[in-house]
Amino acid sequence: MLRIITLNLNGIRSAWRKGVLPWAAAQNADVFCLQELRAQTSDLGAEMKAPAGLNAFYHCAEQKGYSGVGLWCRQRPDQVYDRLGDEEFDREGRYLRADFANLSIVSLYQPSGSSSEQRQKAKFRFMDMIYPRLADLRASGREVIVCADWNIAHREIDLRNWRGNRNNSGFLPEERAWVSRLLSEAGWCDVYRDLHPEATDQAYTWWSNRGQAWAKNVGWRLDYQLATPGIARAAKHAAVYKAQRFSDHAPLTIDYEYRLQTGGAD
Repeated sequence: MLRIITLNLNGIRSAWRKGVLPWAAAQNADVFCLQELRAQTSDLGAEMKAPAGLNAFYHCAEQKGYSGVGLWCRQRPDQVYDRLGDEEFDREGRYLRADFANLSIVSLYQPSGSSSEQRQKAKFRFMDMIYPRLADLRASGREVIVCADWNIAHREIDLRNWRGNRNNSGFLPEERAWVSRLLSEAGWCDVYRDLHPEATDQAYTWWSNRGQAWAKNVGWRLDYQLATPGIARAAKHAAVYKAQRFSDHAPLTIDYEYRLQTGGAD
Protein backbone atom coordinates (compact mmCIF):
# COMPACT_ATOMS: atom_id res chain seq x y z
CA MET A 1 0.00 0.00 0.00
CA LEU A 2 1.22 3.49 -0.93
CA ARG A 3 0.18 6.26 1.47
CA ILE A 4 0.52 9.87 0.33
CA ILE A 5 -0.30 12.86 2.52
CA THR A 6 -0.55 16.44 1.29
CA LEU A 7 -0.55 19.43 3.65
CA ASN A 8 -0.20 23.18 3.32
CA LEU A 9 1.87 24.04 6.42
CA ASN A 10 1.26 27.82 6.43
CA GLY A 11 4.86 28.06 7.64
CA ILE A 12 7.01 25.02 8.38
CA ARG A 13 8.44 26.56 11.56
CA SER A 14 4.96 27.29 12.91
CA ALA A 15 3.74 23.78 12.06
CA TRP A 16 6.86 22.35 13.69
CA ARG A 17 6.03 24.07 16.95
CA LYS A 18 2.52 22.63 16.74
CA GLY A 19 3.84 19.07 16.55
CA VAL A 20 3.66 18.22 12.86
CA LEU A 21 6.76 15.99 12.95
CA PRO A 22 5.62 13.62 15.74
CA TRP A 23 2.26 13.38 14.00
CA ALA A 24 3.92 12.66 10.65
CA ALA A 25 6.15 9.99 12.18
CA ALA A 26 3.06 8.11 13.36
CA GLN A 27 1.29 8.12 9.96
CA ASN A 28 3.30 5.37 8.23
CA ALA A 29 3.19 7.44 5.05
CA ASP A 30 5.50 6.89 2.09
CA VAL A 31 5.44 10.48 0.82
CA PHE A 32 4.45 13.82 2.36
CA CYS A 33 3.81 16.67 -0.08
CA LEU A 34 4.17 20.03 1.66
CA GLN A 35 3.20 23.52 0.54
CA GLU A 36 3.75 27.05 1.85
CA LEU A 37 7.02 26.53 3.72
CA ARG A 38 7.44 30.28 4.23
CA ALA A 39 11.13 29.72 4.98
CA GLN A 40 14.54 29.88 3.35
CA THR A 41 16.96 26.96 3.41
CA SER A 42 18.97 28.79 6.08
CA ASP A 43 15.85 28.87 8.31
CA LEU A 44 15.50 25.09 8.32
CA GLY A 45 16.91 23.34 11.37
CA ALA A 46 18.87 20.09 11.20
CA GLU A 47 15.78 18.03 12.03
CA MET A 48 13.77 19.74 9.28
CA LYS A 49 16.50 18.97 6.76
CA ALA A 50 16.67 15.32 7.84
CA PRO A 51 13.45 14.19 9.58
CA ALA A 52 13.96 10.77 11.15
CA GLY A 53 13.36 8.01 8.60
CA LEU A 54 12.59 10.42 5.77
CA ASN A 55 14.47 11.95 2.85
CA ALA A 56 13.61 15.66 2.73
CA PHE A 57 13.64 17.86 -0.37
CA TYR A 58 12.66 21.53 -0.50
CA HIS A 59 12.22 24.25 -3.10
CA CYS A 60 12.18 27.52 -1.17
CA ALA A 61 11.06 30.85 -2.58
CA GLU A 62 13.61 33.59 -3.04
CA GLN A 63 11.38 35.99 -1.11
CA LYS A 64 11.69 35.55 2.63
CA GLY A 65 8.69 34.14 4.50
CA TYR A 66 6.86 33.27 1.29
CA SER A 67 5.58 30.23 -0.58
CA GLY A 68 7.90 27.20 -0.99
CA VAL A 69 7.19 23.47 -1.34
CA GLY A 70 8.65 20.28 0.07
CA LEU A 71 8.67 16.49 -0.18
CA TRP A 72 9.39 14.01 2.58
CA CYS A 73 9.97 10.54 1.12
CA ARG A 74 10.50 7.33 3.06
CA GLN A 75 12.24 5.81 0.04
CA ARG A 76 14.86 7.88 -1.79
CA PRO A 77 13.55 8.89 -5.24
CA ASP A 78 15.40 8.10 -8.45
CA GLN A 79 15.26 11.76 -9.41
CA VAL A 80 13.95 15.06 -8.03
CA TYR A 81 13.04 18.08 -10.18
CA ASP A 82 12.40 21.56 -8.80
CA ARG A 83 11.96 23.68 -11.93
CA LEU A 84 9.04 24.42 -14.20
CA GLY A 85 11.12 26.46 -16.60
CA ASP A 86 9.18 29.62 -15.80
CA GLU A 87 11.35 32.29 -14.17
CA GLU A 88 8.56 34.11 -12.34
CA PHE A 89 7.16 31.07 -10.58
CA ASP A 90 10.39 29.12 -10.17
CA ARG A 91 11.59 32.06 -8.04
CA GLU A 92 8.48 31.58 -5.88
CA GLY A 93 9.21 27.89 -5.16
CA ARG A 94 5.95 26.35 -6.32
CA TYR A 95 6.93 22.95 -7.78
CA LEU A 96 8.78 19.85 -6.67
CA ARG A 97 8.61 16.45 -8.38
CA ALA A 98 10.00 13.10 -7.24
CA ASP A 99 10.26 10.13 -9.62
CA PHE A 100 10.03 6.54 -8.38
CA ALA A 101 10.42 4.16 -11.34
CA ASN A 102 7.33 4.86 -13.48
CA LEU A 103 5.55 6.98 -10.85
CA SER A 104 5.98 10.73 -10.39
CA ILE A 105 4.73 12.49 -7.25
CA VAL A 106 4.44 16.28 -7.38
CA SER A 107 4.05 18.86 -4.63
CA LEU A 108 2.58 22.02 -6.12
CA TYR A 109 1.42 25.32 -4.65
CA GLN A 110 -0.81 27.39 -6.90
CA PRO A 111 -0.88 31.12 -6.09
CA SER A 112 -3.76 32.64 -4.19
CA GLY A 113 -5.47 35.59 -5.77
CA SER A 114 -7.38 36.76 -2.73
CA SER A 115 -5.00 39.48 -1.54
CA SER A 116 -5.12 41.78 -4.58
CA GLU A 117 -6.03 42.11 -8.24
CA GLN A 118 -2.32 41.87 -9.03
CA ARG A 119 -2.04 38.46 -7.32
CA GLN A 120 -5.20 37.25 -9.08
CA LYS A 121 -3.56 38.09 -12.39
CA ALA A 122 -0.47 36.17 -11.25
CA LYS A 123 -2.71 33.23 -10.38
CA PHE A 124 -4.21 33.26 -13.87
CA ARG A 125 -0.69 33.42 -15.37
CA PHE A 126 0.27 30.39 -13.29
CA MET A 127 -2.84 28.51 -14.40
CA ASP A 128 -2.07 29.30 -18.06
CA MET A 129 1.52 28.15 -17.57
CA ILE A 130 0.92 24.97 -15.56
CA TYR A 131 -1.95 23.57 -17.64
CA PRO A 132 0.14 22.47 -20.68
CA ARG A 133 2.86 21.14 -18.38
CA LEU A 134 0.29 19.02 -16.57
CA ALA A 135 -1.09 17.91 -19.93
CA ASP A 136 2.40 16.85 -21.01
CA LEU A 137 2.87 14.90 -17.76
CA ARG A 138 -0.51 13.22 -18.30
CA ALA A 139 0.55 12.24 -21.85
CA SER A 140 4.05 11.07 -20.89
CA GLY A 141 3.06 7.48 -20.17
CA ARG A 142 4.08 7.82 -16.53
CA GLU A 143 1.71 7.44 -13.61
CA VAL A 144 1.51 10.79 -11.83
CA ILE A 145 -0.01 12.09 -8.59
CA VAL A 146 -0.10 15.88 -8.20
CA CYS A 147 -0.64 16.93 -4.58
CA ALA A 148 -1.48 20.59 -4.40
CA ASP A 149 -3.08 23.48 -2.67
CA TRP A 150 -4.89 24.60 -5.81
CA ASN A 151 -6.54 27.59 -4.11
CA ILE A 152 -9.72 26.71 -6.01
CA ALA A 153 -12.90 25.06 -4.75
CA HIS A 154 -14.16 23.23 -7.82
CA ARG A 155 -17.85 22.67 -7.12
CA GLU A 156 -20.59 24.08 -4.93
CA ILE A 157 -20.24 21.14 -2.52
CA ASP A 158 -16.57 22.07 -2.05
CA LEU A 159 -17.26 25.06 0.21
CA ARG A 160 -19.86 26.00 2.77
CA ASN A 161 -20.82 29.50 1.61
CA TRP A 162 -20.72 29.01 -2.14
CA ARG A 163 -23.45 31.55 -2.91
CA GLY A 164 -21.58 34.36 -1.21
CA ASN A 165 -18.26 33.49 -2.86
CA ARG A 166 -19.23 33.32 -6.52
CA ASN A 167 -17.35 36.55 -7.25
CA ASN A 168 -14.40 35.83 -4.97
CA SER A 169 -10.98 34.41 -5.78
CA GLY A 170 -10.97 30.68 -5.29
CA PHE A 171 -14.51 30.19 -6.59
CA LEU A 172 -14.56 32.34 -9.72
CA PRO A 173 -16.31 30.77 -12.73
CA GLU A 174 -13.13 30.81 -14.82
CA GLU A 175 -11.15 29.13 -12.02
CA ARG A 176 -13.75 26.40 -11.63
CA ALA A 177 -13.91 25.90 -15.41
CA TRP A 178 -10.12 25.50 -15.45
CA VAL A 179 -10.35 22.62 -12.94
CA SER A 180 -13.14 21.08 -15.03
CA ARG A 181 -10.86 21.20 -18.08
CA LEU A 182 -8.09 19.45 -16.14
CA LEU A 183 -10.49 16.65 -15.30
CA SER A 184 -12.30 16.34 -18.62
CA GLU A 185 -10.07 17.53 -21.45
CA ALA A 186 -6.68 16.81 -19.84
CA GLY A 187 -7.84 13.52 -18.33
CA TRP A 188 -6.83 13.95 -14.69
CA CYS A 189 -8.77 12.30 -11.86
CA ASP A 190 -9.79 14.05 -8.63
CA VAL A 191 -9.02 11.09 -6.38
CA TYR A 192 -10.85 12.25 -3.26
CA ARG A 193 -13.97 13.08 -5.26
CA ASP A 194 -13.87 9.73 -7.05
CA LEU A 195 -13.93 8.00 -3.65
CA HIS A 196 -16.34 10.44 -1.97
CA PRO A 197 -18.52 11.93 -4.73
CA GLU A 198 -21.09 13.52 -2.42
CA ALA A 199 -18.96 14.53 0.60
CA THR A 200 -19.48 18.11 1.77
CA ASP A 201 -18.34 19.37 5.18
CA GLN A 202 -16.06 16.37 5.81
CA ALA A 203 -14.19 17.22 2.59
CA TYR A 204 -13.06 20.72 3.59
CA THR A 205 -9.31 21.24 3.95
CA TRP A 206 -9.03 24.99 4.67
CA TRP A 207 -10.71 27.40 7.08
CA SER A 208 -10.29 31.15 7.30
CA ASN A 209 -8.73 32.50 10.48
CA ARG A 210 -11.48 35.11 10.58
CA GLY A 211 -14.56 34.73 12.72
CA GLN A 212 -15.23 31.19 13.91
CA ALA A 213 -14.76 29.43 10.57
CA TRP A 214 -12.99 26.43 12.11
CA ALA A 215 -15.39 26.06 15.03
CA LYS A 216 -18.40 26.27 12.72
CA ASN A 217 -16.71 24.25 9.93
CA VAL A 218 -17.19 27.03 7.40
CA GLY A 219 -14.52 25.58 5.14
CA TRP A 220 -13.30 25.11 1.60
CA ARG A 221 -11.85 22.08 -0.21
CA LEU A 222 -8.69 23.57 -1.69
CA ASP A 223 -6.21 20.67 -1.36
CA TYR A 224 -6.49 17.83 -3.88
CA GLN A 225 -4.58 14.84 -5.14
CA LEU A 226 -5.05 14.74 -8.91
CA ALA A 227 -3.82 11.56 -10.58
CA THR A 228 -3.51 9.81 -13.90
CA PRO A 229 -6.28 7.23 -14.37
CA GLY A 230 -4.18 4.11 -13.74
CA ILE A 231 -2.94 5.09 -10.29
CA ALA A 232 -6.26 6.81 -9.51
CA ARG A 233 -8.04 3.46 -9.91
CA ALA A 234 -5.69 2.04 -7.26
CA ALA A 235 -6.91 4.51 -4.61
CA LYS A 236 -8.70 2.71 -1.79
CA HIS A 237 -9.13 5.19 1.05
CA ALA A 238 -9.10 8.97 1.45
CA ALA A 239 -9.61 11.10 4.54
CA VAL A 240 -9.06 14.63 5.84
CA TYR A 241 -7.43 14.70 9.29
CA LYS A 242 -8.94 17.21 11.72
CA ALA A 243 -8.11 15.86 15.19
CA GLN A 244 -5.09 18.19 15.45
CA ARG A 245 -4.34 21.51 13.78
CA PHE A 246 -0.90 22.27 12.39
CA SER A 247 -2.04 24.98 9.98
CA ASP A 248 -5.12 26.71 8.61
CA HIS A 249 -5.22 23.69 6.27
CA ALA A 250 -5.82 20.04 7.18
CA PRO A 251 -3.83 17.06 5.88
CA LEU A 252 -5.38 14.96 3.12
CA THR A 253 -4.33 11.29 3.21
CA ILE A 254 -4.94 8.86 0.35
CA ASP A 255 -3.96 5.18 0.28
CA TYR A 256 -3.23 3.52 -3.07
CA GLU A 257 -2.94 -0.19 -3.72
CA TYR A 258 0.47 0.26 -5.31
CA ARG A 259 3.99 -0.79 -4.43
CA LEU A 260 6.50 2.04 -4.60
CA GLN A 261 9.65 1.10 -6.47
CA THR A 262 12.85 2.76 -7.63
CA GLY A 263 15.58 2.07 -10.13
CA GLY A 264 13.47 2.11 -13.26
CA ALA A 265 11.32 -0.90 -12.36
CA ASP A 266 7.73 -0.98 -13.60
